[in-house]
Formats: sequence, C-alpha cells, structure tokens
Amino acid sequence: MTSAWTAEHVRRIEQAAGSQIPAVDRPDRSRLDAGRYYWDMWPLQDAGGHRVALAGREMWMALTAPDRGDPGLRHFEAKIHWIERRDDAWHDCGPVLPALDVPYEREWAGSALLDDGVMTLFFTAAGTSARAGGYQQELWSASAALGADGWPGQWSFPAPLVTGYGPHYMAADAHEGEAGKIKAFRDPAYFRDPNDGAEYLAFTASLAGSGSAFNGAFGIARLTAPGWVLTPPCLHAEGVNNELERAHLVFHGKHYYAFWSTQTVTFAPDLRHAPGGLYGMVADSMAGPWRPLNGTGLVLANPADRPQQTYSWYVDASLTVCSFVDVMPDGSFGGVPAPLLRLALDGDRASVHVAEQVA
Repeated sequence: MTSAWTAEHVRRIEQAAGSQIPAVDRPDRSRLDAGRYYWDMWPLQDAGGHRVALAGREMWMALTAPDRGDPGLRHFEAKIHWIERRDDAWHDCGPVLPALDVPYEREWAGSALLDDGVMTLFFTAAGTSARAGGYQQELWSASAALGADGWPGQWSFPAPLVTGYGPHYMAADAHEGEAGKIKAFRDPAYFRDPNDGAEYLAFTASLAGSGSAFNGAFGIARLTAPGWVLTPPCLHAEGVNNELERAHLVFHGKHYYAFWSTQTVTFAPDLRHAPGGLYGMVADSMAGPWRPLNGTGLVLANPADRPQQTYSWYVDASLTVCSFVDVMPDGSFGGVPAPLLRLALDGDRASVHVAEQVA
C-alpha cells in the first residue's frame, strides 16, 4: 500500500521543543583533511541495521570532495571515503572503492552492509563519464569479502542494481538541472525485515505520472531470486515536496519507521513554513499503511535562527542520528560531520533523546 504525506499533515507542523536540534556553535573538523568538504554520512551496519566494527574500528562513510571555494561544486566531484570515529574525533581513511573505469562520473550517497563476512556498498552512480556535470542517477553496488586482516579485500566491479526506472518512478536521467528541483533516483539504503527476512532497498525517488512539480516519493526495491525488483513506493509527497532525500527504514519496538530529510525550499510554495529537517512515518508492517510521526511527519528540525545548520540525517537501529554541518548563521559552509544525536521513539511519537557530542 502506498500512503501519502499530505498538505494537511504539513500544515499542522509547529516546531515543538522535542523536535529541535541543538545549536552547532562551530564546525569541528576534528582530524579530517582541511582541504576537503564532507557531507552525507552513514555507518557500516549489519543486516539488522546496527553499527558494526571493521577490524575493531568504528568505520563510517561520507561523501567528500576538494574545497574549491564554492560548496556547490562538491556535488560534481563527490567520492565516498571511509571516515573513522576514534579518540573523540573523525579521521579520513581514504576512498572506499578504488579508481575504476566506470560509466558514471561520481558517487553519491548510499549505505553499507556487512553480512556473513562480505561487505556491500550500495551507492548512487551519478552523472555520466561521457559528459561532465550531469544529474543522471542510478542505483549501484559493489562487494568485497573480508580478508584475514578483517578489512575488505578486492572489490567486485560496480554494477547497477536495477534496470530502468519501472512504472512507478519518474526517470532521473536529465543532464541539465538545478539543485532542489531535479528528479530523484538515488540514496539506496539496505533494510532486512526482522519478521520474515525479506530484503529491501529504500531510495529517494520521484513519483511517475504526477501532475505536480512537487512529487517526491519514498522508493522501494525488493530482493527476489532473479535480483532486485522495483515495487510501488511505500509513500509519496505529491503536491507537497519535491525531494524525500536519504530515504531509509528502521525497525524499532515492533514498528517500521520510514525516515527522510528535506528542506524548506523543496516544499510546495504554500507549505514553506515547514522547516528543513528529518521527517518520518510509521507502520505496523512493510505493507503499511504509513502514518506521519507526531501527526505531521516532523521528527527533527534545525533551530529557527539557524534553519540550515545541519542536513542529511540518517538513523541507525540504535536510534543514533548522523548528519553534517551545512550552512552556519554567518553564511559559511560547514562541510564536516555534525554532532551525533539520539532519537526517542514511542509508537507514533518521536523526539530528540540526547545529543552525543563528538569532540
């Protein structure tokens, strides 16, 4: 069943204290490369969505690109790097995948699974190597078995997970575009249903057949014997919002939670009172129906006086939430991991539980 995140849900949004993200006073580069930007993070996870160590190390991934003096340029040079959380700091450990002759131009966000001694990176293959600067998007993956040292060995050559966009999703194959207005087919996030073992990918999508420019969708693919198969979205935001970014699923307390990030500017014009933040819906099964958390969908929001301070939230099974420092009150770009947060979930209610500061 595909549910709708509606304009009526969004009109009820009021920023309550329980949804406010603590202020970030300054971007903390920790021990990262001072000449690079970092954004769109995710942890290495097991099949249950829990963070797992790699060779005894707490390993995460993030998109990164050289600082060219214009943060907007980072999207066209994005590469996934390992970042390690160690000694209360973040450390850049270099690219996850080796340099390869691939048909896409760059790597956008995804997720990472460690299961039965094999690591799989799910990611967005963005652009095309034949022509720089495009907004084409496809869902890809690569895998590597762990070696004796507990580290991934030789990676398989990256390959697409699905062919085409199917009947439910609008194609995201345009070369030209504008940030916030492009159509989506990106951010694959792995999820295994603990009740029946079925395996899914959640992803950011756009609803096919929509008459609205604001047609964001929470896409779903399911693993079958022949491979991944696109299914109808679990929810959409037709007429409400253009981008349900970093779509991902979490199972907690007998409920299924669908989370995504979005920004004020991607809401329909009459709904732009809604803050940029983490949003979500809850269901009793993968079949739905999906209900907006807190009655509106809003889970976490930046402070009103710094509405773009953090972005791109991702929740793991421990309810730890990562994100990155985006635009500071002085207009500067952060480009580093933000302090981790912890959610509290109780059925259809969600709030900030506690902030975990990373020095």
